Amino acid sequence: LFATPIINQPQCAILGVGSLEKRVIVISDEAGNDAIAIRPMLYLTLTFDHRILDGAMADHFLVKVVELLGNW
Repeated sequence: LFATPIINQPQCAILGVGSLEKRVIVISDEAGNDAIAIRPMLYLTLTFDHRILDGAMADHFLVKVVELLGNW
């Protein structure tokens, strides 16, 4: 499903993309009602060099990638 990628110098970060699989998840509509749905899901892992990048910056990047993929 997922793995932890290893940085090769001089890289400062690397994004790992796991396998795309259908999963059962709970979704909410505009009214706040919950429903069970089947959606394609995958794991994203970001390995980064803490000496170069701040954790907040790396988190912001990963959140933006997930946002863009989720609203394709």
